[in-house]
Amino acid sequence: MLDLSALEKYDSQQMYKIYDIWPEMAQKSFEAEHESVSFENIKHIVIVGMGGSGAIGDMFASILSKSKIHVNVVKGYTLPQTVDSNTLVIAISVSGNTDETLSVLKSAHQFGCKIVAFSSGGKMKEYCEINKINYKFVREYNSPRASFASYLYTILKVLYSTLEIKKDDILESIIELKKINKKINSSNLTNENPALKLAESIIGTPIIYFPFGLQSAAIRFKNSLQENSKIHAMIENIVETCHNGIVAWEKKSDMQPILIQGKNDFRKTEERWIIIKDYFEKNEITYNEIVSINGNILSKLINLIYILDYTSIYLAVKTKIDPSPVKSINFIKSKL
Repeated sequence: MLDLSALEKYDSQQMYKIYDIWPEMAQKSFEAEHESVSFENIKHIVIVGMGGSGAIGDMFASILSKSKIHVNVVKGYTLPQTVDSNTLVIAISVSGNTDETLSVLKSAHQFGCKIVAFSSGGKMKEYCEINKINYKFVREYNSPRASFASYLYTILKVLYSTLEIKKDDILESIIELKKINKKINSSNLTNENPALKLAESIIGTPIIYFPFGLQSAAIRFKNSLQENSKIHAMIENIVETCHNGIVAWEKKSDMQPILIQGKNDFRKTEERWIIIKDYFEKNEITYNEIVSINGNILSKLINLIYILDYTSIYLAVKTKIDPSPVKSINFIKSKL
């Protein structure tokens, strides 16, 4: 098992300390003095962001998947051609300088969309001030991915009425964050820590299976493993894999299945989980599973993301990797 001295040694920027205070960060962000913004007749929402900011878009897409509002998540340079004056564009860039997001923000302004932008400053703030676009400053903590809770709950504070997300659901999710924090934070580096247990079990390349509704948790886990743990990872929809991906297990590999399951998954999805586990057991394929808490979809997702982000940090330190630096990303940005 890891200990605090290992975290101090290998986590050079003390990212784990930011995760230790995620519940407080979430609560302060939702209670902050940001003025709520309400839009009427919104029929289309486009959430724009890359990396850690894009993961927030994935989460909102999951939360709103059963609503009557059409939602697109844009990770790139191009707005959907269906945008108009009844489209709300939510632009997120923690640095405020993300090239792709700035490009889409400018396009949205030209198309006459309704816009709210969130960043810690940068070119995004400058553009919004010049063009009188609704802009909210949100502090960055350590890195975009570590700032997830701050940005998520600030956006919820500003837009929950427009997004038709119940305030009680938001407050419940913060309570659940506080509960799970006691089990997974850096003061509980024991066998009772589910994030640490999962990290200790990962020795191959994770392939992460997820059901409809929890895709954003799977995407976020993949991204965190790549950025923090510096390992390859894949994701697959559990129902879709029954039609193709399952065949790949007929050949031995170093892939490791991780099953992200939801409490009260659709009954046919629950059936697939049973069948997949039976298949793995009969073929002596070791798998890990993590099951969401009960509660609303926001509570389920943020709880899973919190556990799995910690897992990626613990795995990095276990393998003597510093989770903070992202040299390859910086190389790409230097060439743009």
